Amino acid sequence: MGIADRFPALERNEDGIATVLSILKQRFGERASVSPSLLEQHGHTTTFIPNMPPDCVVFPESTEEVSEIVSTCADYGVPVIPFGAGTSLEGHVNAAAGGVCLDMTGMNAVLAVHPEDLDCQVQAGVTRIQLNEYLRDTGLFFPIDPGADASLGGMAATRASGTNAVRYGTMRDNVINLTAVMADGRIIRTGRRAKKSSAGYDLTRLLIGSEGTLGVLTELTLKLHGIPEAISGGVCPFPSIDAACQATIAAIQCGIPVARIELLDPLQVKACNAYSKLDLPEQPMLFLEFHGSDASVAEQSDLFGAIADDLGGGPFTWATQAEDRTRLWKARHDAYWASVALRPGARGVSTDVCVPISRLAECVSETAADLDELGLLAPIVGHVGDGNFHVLLLLDMESTEELAAADTFLNRLAERAIGMEGTCTGEHGIGQGKIKYMEQEHGLALGPMALIKQALDPLNILNPGKILPIQIGA
Repeated sequence: MGIADRFPALERNEDGIATVLSILKQRFGERASVSPSLLEQHGHTTTFIPNMPPDCVVFPESTEEVSEIVSTCADYGVPVIPFGAGTSLEGHVNAAAGGVCLDMTGMNAVLAVHPEDLDCQVQAGVTRIQLNEYLRDTGLFFPIDPGADASLGGMAATRASGTNAVRYGTMRDNVINLTAVMADGRIIRTGRRAKKSSAGYDLTRLLIGSEGTLGVLTELTLKLHGIPEAISGGVCPFPSIDAACQATIAAIQCGIPVARIELLDPLQVKACNAYSKLDLPEQPMLFLEFHGSDASVAEQSDLFGAIADDLGGGPFTWATQAEDRTRLWKARHDAYWASVALRPGARGVSTDVCVPISRLAECVSETAADLDELGLLAPIVGHVGDGNFHVLLLLDMESTEELAAADTFLNRLAERAIGMEGTCTGEHGIGQGKIKYMEQEHGLALGPMALIKQALDPLNILNPGKILPIQIGA
């Protein structure tokens, strides 16, 4: 079976699409584009799932315009696919049945900041870097950092997390309320600005992680945090992946409030050395960062140093200057490009799983053994403080043997994580790429999920072909 066969296109509504395109072109002019290159860009997917471009890309500038577009599409049964920065990894933005792509980049205003309440309101197209630059003079920051400069609407839609999640949580924990356009064009707000509420169903959490299948997110109210008085970070090598994972587990179980703790396997360290001009020893490595007061960060670093020493790790090298820390974390964020450079011409296919912290060492070690057995080149890197790690397969897309080995590996990895009471994805999401694991992970809970989808989107126009198996979601 070829790649295209594994991710089939859905049935198209040709007449409805033609009618909607005519209406949108007349209404939005140049902001409704059918340029082939732009369509292909918006069907882009950073995996081996084939590109499935939409039929039109529209650039709305307000919630009301999104409502108008969705209402028009609902009238004619035409799919709507929200698009943020295009950094998702499981085919989330592919237009499996064609239709209209909503590019939210024009909705990039910071609407309000309430420093005294530690929150802000933004449009969905604002990116995390843009928001933190806007907040620079307030002494506050938004901590969720998936690496890419993703849009905040997209981050909420995929329930993103990242390097800071071990201390600050994920998007689920940092969104107070949402404004969303539902499948019939109605505009709803899922909550107020109060820090907690017992009033009604939690629609905010329902829409976070729904990947555009239940509503189009247009505005978000987000929690903010004070910039720490002191930030300390550094690197610590270990004799084995198991030892690095055990150090992570011990640090978490001892209650050390680590802000970031990232694992790099020897191959990933080699890639970062070459790409980011580092000189780290090519062995399993932890990148760490602590936030707090000068005294608390010093204490935290000493405690972790003792743990590392007990497990044969070290020396624990600290980056005391801000520019040195920035260089280290930029290298971590550039890990994807560093890895791809290991094998020029190869396609990088990224996947992730998340397991209970007590099973982390076992899961990572078995995964590394799988890669060796199958002869696959694939660095491992992870936000191991919460049991989440990533594998980037570097594949020759013309090699049927490599693609078959990759399929075997991906299935083993997802099934291993689920078997360890974990999940097939800690932060990448389901999209098209991981639909086949949903039944194994959720079992009978897929039934209520399908009922929710049917109730909120009876025509199945919101990002169809994502999250739920086609026979359930259709």
